[in-house]
Amino acid sequence: MTQENAHRPSEHKSSHQQHTQESHEGHSETTQKGHGGHGGGEGHQGHQGGDHHAHMVADFRKRFWISLALTVPMLVLSPMIQSFLGLTAVLGFPGDAYLLWGLASAVFFYGGWPFLKGLYDEVSKKEPGMMTLIAIAIATAYGYSSVVVFGLSGKVFFWELATLIDIMLLGHWIEMKSVMGASRALEELAKLMPSNAHKVMEDGSTQDVSIEQLQPGDKVLVKPGEKVPVDGKVVDGKSAVNEAMLTGESKPVEKEAGSQVIGGAINGEGALTAEVQKTGKDSYLSQMIDLVEKAQQSKSKSQDLANRAALWLTVIALSCGALTLIIWLGVIGRDFAFSLERTVTVMVITCPHALGLAVPLVVAVSTALSAKNGLLIRDRASFERGRNIQAIIFDKTGTLTKGEFGVTDTVIFGQDMDEDELLRNAAALERQSEHPIAQGIAAAVERPPEVEDFKAIPGKGAQGKVDGKEIKVVSPGYLEENDISMEDERVEEFNAQGKTVVFVIIDGDLKGAVALADIIRDESKEAISRLKQMGIQCMMLTGDNEQVAKWVADQIGLDEYFAEVLPEDKAKKVKEVQSRGLVVAMTGDGVNDAPALAQADVGIAVGAGTDVAVQTADVILVKSNPLDAVAILDLARATFRKMVQNLAWATGYNAFAIPLAAGVLYSYGVLLSPAVGAVLMSMSTVIVAINARFLKISK
Repeated sequence: MTQENAHRPSEHKSSHQQHTQESHEGHSETTQKGHGGHGGGEGHQGHQGGDHHAHMVADFRKRFWISLALTVPMLVLSPMIQSFLGLTAVLGFPGDAYLLWGLASAVFFYGGWPFLKGLYDEVSKKEPGMMTLIAIAIATAYGYSSVVVFGLSGKVFFWELATLIDIMLLGHWIEMKSVMGASRALEELAKLMPSNAHKVMEDGSTQDVSIEQLQPGDKVLVKPGEKVPVDGKVVDGKSAVNEAMLTGESKPVEKEAGSQVIGGAINGEGALTAEVQKTGKDSYLSQMIDLVEKAQQSKSKSQDLANRAALWLTVIALSCGALTLIIWLGVIGRDFAFSLERTVTVMVITCPHALGLAVPLVVAVSTALSAKNGLLIRDRASFERGRNIQAIIFDKTGTLTKGEFGVTDTVIFGQDMDEDELLRNAAALERQSEHPIAQGIAAAVERPPEVEDFKAIPGKGAQGKVDGKEIKVVSPGYLEENDISMEDERVEEFNAQGKTVVFVIIDGDLKGAVALADIIRDESKEAISRLKQMGIQCMMLTGDNEQVAKWVADQIGLDEYFAEVLPEDKAKKVKEVQSRGLVVAMTGDGVNDAPALAQADVGIAVGAGTDVAVQTADVILVKSNPLDAVAILDLARATFRKMVQNLAWATGYNAFAIPLAAGVLYSYGVLLSPAVGAVLMSMSTVIVAINARFLKISK
């Protein structure tokens, strides 16, 4: 369950919530500076901020359980509860009022401390909210009840005081747990960089050293399948490097002498020797970490429904309480004890449990519903903003597409072969290679024939014998080198769409071509269509080239796309769309998406992506299905509707109960006692709980 009731809970995800930060003695208001104090240098451990936040969660948990344990005997000792159960003679004993006062004092000062501290902070900032309302209610109940215990005629409100504190502490504890994951994104970024590297010594040998020991100018060996340890320039070797999680480029990037490599990228089949150019705070990953920090910390603060309701109820409580006292004491002329009891009843009833539970109960149900459907909500304040989304930006690779190559088209030159036979011959050859393009062709045929005499053509393709025929699958460069002419409008169209085209040569004759591209997910087109029906503009952001981006956009019906966007500029593109006055959601799965996910009003991560994207986002789509982005935004709208309904019930209770508590119908013999007020409070709570259960998700 995610709680949303007892303070200003809609601070953005990288900032500590204003009042929950101040949950225990000695803690002044703080903000999470750089997520635990780390800047752009090496390590980015983030333990300081994480430990502080974890300590506050533990503090709320401890306060809740201790207060709850003290509340049980308080309920047994409360005269109102005893009278209601008809057990006054059984449970009452001499001095029980003083024991009850002692227990209530412990709950008030220990359990109620975060709210009393919150009252001071809100008043000093002239921003009264839920903390002020709670503090006024518990302070009034405690002060008045204490005076009653020590002589004033009246009734005690200790059990209302304790149960209110218990519920609000529970809410804060659960809420603080929900925001703890925000700074983990930075640690996940740092984990992408390997801790050691193979340093090439002057005599040509290699020595394993830690990354911190490397200096610009050093040379490192990157073996096949390893992560590139630093940003640098290739000085020897040739390989295809997978940078998809860093730059968004779906194709493996060919690297040779003179090429730039990025720390964290995954090397392919060949070995590379690279000269170190950037380390530590100057590296690409460290710059990405800084971008995530800035985007998370630059979010504007927002107010939620419960806090706005609390502000108004604070004003109403103070006004009605003062007015009740003045009228009964000064105008009507009743004695002080009666007038004060009316005033306290009004003040206590004004802060009902139903208001505290109206929003969090809905959030709890929506969180459980979403989890069952593979939609994990990490930041509820951002999730709630999903109801206002006007534009959604999708990353291409791994989100709208599968992030893997697949055959999209097969072209035959001549009449003596069909497409299936051409593809079977090509697949037989390519299944011997580990290159992503080769694997894409091999995956297109279920049972390709066997190949003999397989040989790689370095940088140009492969060759071998299939069923006695000499087969070659080669790149356009091979055709140029061997003066093999090829003019076909279909191939030119594939090139214009940004697809990768390879050619199949059989027994020396050019027989056909195979076009490959990053495969578009089956659900992408339907997801875009449904989002448009919801009035949401659909856009795509990708590091891929213009042709690939346009082809994908045309295939699935996007309103707009941004191509060839550098990783460090993705967050800027989100800002650009936001500057149009639009509330923006961003969906992505790569490291390069992390700053954009943090910058967006709602960040939605595809769960199959990197841990850093998942840790930076507000919502995680476990199934990597674009239709789930539709479901989560629709759920956000439905959740908001339930919140409004529940708040209407909770505040409606106040509109009915406050005048009765003040005694407006006293002349007709109608006077709302604290016991009846408690019954109304319980009824209101039950109603909002039942209403929350009717929340449903549409898929």
